Amino acid sequence: MDDIVVGPLDLAARVDDALAVQAQAFGLTAEEVGVRRHIVLRHLTTPGARALGATTESGRLVGFVYGMPNDRRHWWSTVVEPYLRATGTEDWLDDVFVITELHVHPAFQNRRIGRTLITSITADAEEPRSILSAIDVESPARALYRKLGYRDLARQVVFPSALSPYVVMGAELPLQE
Repeated sequence: MDDIVVGPLDLAARVDDALAVQAQAFGLTAEEVGVRRHIVLRHLTTPGARALGATTESGRLVGFVYGMPNDRRHWWSTVVEPYLRATGTEDWLDDVFVITELHVHPAFQNRRIGRTLITSITADAEEPRSILSAIDVESPARALYRKLGYRDLARQVVFPSALSPYVVMGAELPLQE
């Protein structure tokens, strides 16, 4: 990671660069990118929302993370709440920092960039814990989250229009290094 710098990211100004990374990492279509662009820009108006980016020496964005304190009125919370209630973990929606998106360009994965992004953004959280959702399959991302202290709170969470079910994971802060 010697040639990658992680630091604050003006995500509104670099939303297209970030979504290009996400499209590569997550396999998004141009239509999905367009929908997500509006969502990201709306999220950035939430009090406490912040982002970090991973850039090369030339300024190319190769990874990003953004999140915010949870608000139960937000769409994501309304979708996951019944699943968390069913597992007795609904209290994880309160006083928690949500990792909304974390993506690293495939050509730059396995270089500790994702780990650095998520540990850095949560290190500044005022909330005592963090929550996120990920596709509910065994993946390098899920393995990373577990190493950092995240545990499954609810599985087989279905988001409208998502092709695969998700898992909601939560961790006490600070994350394990």
